Amino acid sequence: MDSPQILLVNPPIYDFTAYDFWLRPYGMLRVAGRMRHAARLTLFDYLTSDRRDPWGRGKFSSSIVAKPVQFRDIPRYFRRFGRPRVEFRRMLGEKRFDAVLVQTMMSYWYPGVSEVIDDLRALQPAAKVVLGGVYATLCPSHAARLGADLVVEGSNLEPLWRLLSITPRDALPFWQPPLGDVGVLKLTDGCPFRCTYCSVPIVAPEFEGRPTDLCLEELRQLIRLGARHVAFYDDALLFRSEQILVPFLQGVIGAKLPVCFHTPNALNARFITPEIARLMLQAGFSSFFLGLESNAYAWQRATGGKVYSEEFSTAVRNLKAAGAPSLAAYIIVGHPDSNAQELESSIRFAHEAGTRILLAEFSPIPGTADGERCREWADLEEPLAHNKTAFTIRRLGTERINQLKALTRDLNRLA
Repeated sequence: MDSPQILLVNPPIYDFTAYDFWLRPYGMLRVAGRMRHAARLTLFDYLTSDRRDPWGRGKFSSSIVAKPVQFRDIPRYFRRFGRPRVEFRRMLGEKRFDAVLVQTMMSYWYPGVSEVIDDLRALQPAAKVVLGGVYATLCPSHAARLGADLVVEGSNLEPLWRLLSITPRDALPFWQPPLGDVGVLKLTDGCPFRCTYCSVPIVAPEFEGRPTDLCLEELRQLIRLGARHVAFYDDALLFRSEQILVPFLQGVIGAKLPVCFHTPNALNARFITPEIARLMLQAGFSSFFLGLESNAYAWQRATGGKVYSEEFSTAVRNLKAAGAPSLAAYIIVGHPDSNAQELESSIRFAHEAGTRILLAEFSPIPGTADGERCREWADLEEPLAHNKTAFTIRRLGTERINQLKALTRDLNRLA
């Protein structure tokens, strides 16, 4: 019997903003790695960017589209980000597939998923369609209404293997088609912390490290395929570092692997010791994004106590002493307790500590403690209501947001 033809799709994005911040469908590629012995795989990635900066980030092609009625009060253009739809439809007309795996990310990006399913049903109605990822896990009932044959929730892949009649193999590097100069990697799954605004405990409730040898082989594979920049997708990269991160860094250093590492997911500053900072720089880390979120102690404690201000300042000093070339701190805006965050003070604190500031708009994620508190302001049963831009504008107002952005720009110019 011939191996099944399986198509992997990373859908387009419908949103007010989107940027290629080392964005790759890593979860789907890891699943593909477990079936590559038994299937013929094809990837169609809508989210490719042509104009990239020296670190491999870039802008997606986009076009203005009609806003959903849920956003009629939002004074922003609404866009479709990604390759033209006609390219996908053309491919579907040229090659037949037995099954299609569709990656999902932000819950409010589901219109792009819906577009993909509509084209599959129109042009390849016999193909089995499977959704997996963040949206599929957070909003499974809503996702099921889009018309897929299977919605995979979380990391339980047994229904997928049954649908495809495939016996998966473990301990394989993830499947990776030819790529440009950017790759992604994870040393861990899950997060041991329970921040009240974060969906990771829902999507991946158990924290565990991945085998060091496997992670090093995945990195070598990325480098063989041309990657010069590798972004870590870990949610707790520094936790249990002596057992997980340190052996990996020592392997990279010992093999003299030629790569620049980046950390778009917020690093927990609590664990950045002088030794960890030195090893990260020696291994090739080029950018550090730290999760501060707020400088207000009461807010920090109420939202989980992930990191406190003195720990943040100490981490910045350790990184600077090790020679870190680029430090940035995330500050949440639009949180339901924005007043308690002391936003201006938090922004100035991050600047005075020696980092650039990145404002991260809050998304009210159902199932999280902070998201559930937002039901009085948003219908969370409709995933478009989770949109971070729209929610933040409604909570703070355009004038307030512009003030915070102006302060951030002014301070970043001085950094």
